[in-house]
Amino acid sequence: MATLLLIFLVLIGVVVIFSFIPVGLWISALAAGVRVGIITLIGMRFRRVPPARIVNPLIKADKAGLNISVNQLEAHFLAGGNVDRVVNALIAAERAAIPLPFERAAAIDLAGREVFQAVQMSVNPKVIETPLVSAVAKDGIEVKVIARVTVRANIDRLVGGAGEETILARVGEGVVTTVGSAESHKHVLENPDLISRTVLSKGLDAGTAFEILSIDIADVDVGRNIGAQLQTDQAEADKQIAQAKAEERRAMAVAREQEMKASVQEMRAKVVEAEAQVPLAMADALREGKLGVMDYYNLQNILADTQMRDSLAKMGQGKGESGPLMPDKK
Repeated sequence: MATLLLIFLVLIGVVVIFSFIPVGLWISALAAGVRVGIITLIGMRFRRVPPARIVNPLIKADKAGLNISVNQLEAHFLAGGNVDRVVNALIAAERAAIPLPFERAAAIDLAGREVFQAVQMSVNPKVIETPLVSAVAKDGIEVKVIARVTVRANIDRLVGGAGEETILARVGEGVVTTVGSAESHKHVLENPDLISRTVLSKGLDAGTAFEILSIDIADVDVGRNIGAQLQTDQAEADKQIAQAKAEERRAMAVAREQEMKASVQEMRAKVVEAEAQVPLAMADALREGKLGVMDYYNLQNILADTQMRDSLAKMGQGKGESGPLMPDKK
């Protein structure tokens, strides 16, 4: 019974040792011709580095003929990089005869770039299609353009270089500038390659992580008549301004009319007030003897005659409007 217990404890000890010491991984590296010391693997365990994440890429790099050390891979892993992706990128660059040292590949990976994809794009250029770009020619006609930009990754500018969004923005700006400088939209439709030549000559890939190989116009369409629409909007705005000014003048005229009516009523009040003073003045004249009784009666007779003439004149005007009186037929 004691022997079985001892054997069981020995087996548990062996399992624990082999789980901590990657003997199998050491044997695999030794069989592949890669010299990695067992002490180095144990040190990786203490540094919390999975040995398989270092040894397997190291074997892959050694078989591809790359000279990479364990310390370089482990340092890149501890810095937060993807060791396997960097090794794959180095192998692809080696096969494509692209000069790519390990330090630059590690820097590209730590910068957040897809280094393996960048190497692939250097070998096989990528086509980027711009969104629909609307531009207006000098004749006021809108032109809608879709361009396809063929780019190749620039390994030297991957760290710190701008991305695809910058390329698309610059190409869109170049399209707008080229179409806007055209005298007529027909000239753009007749020569769509004018856009690609002009935009390509501007060196839009400066400061980016890509190299523009070509810019091809995929589609050109005619849009709205922006010039006519702007003129229509301007005419409508001028009309509203004129209407507002006319309304302002009308309001001022109405206010002036009301002021004149008020002035007339004021003058009439003054006339009535002045007429009311006449009988008082005549009474004073009679009391003071400056006006005789007969003079007063003569004045009243004149006023009566004047009122009668006014009445007759008004009656004559009424008959003239209705026409002459016709005699009755019996």
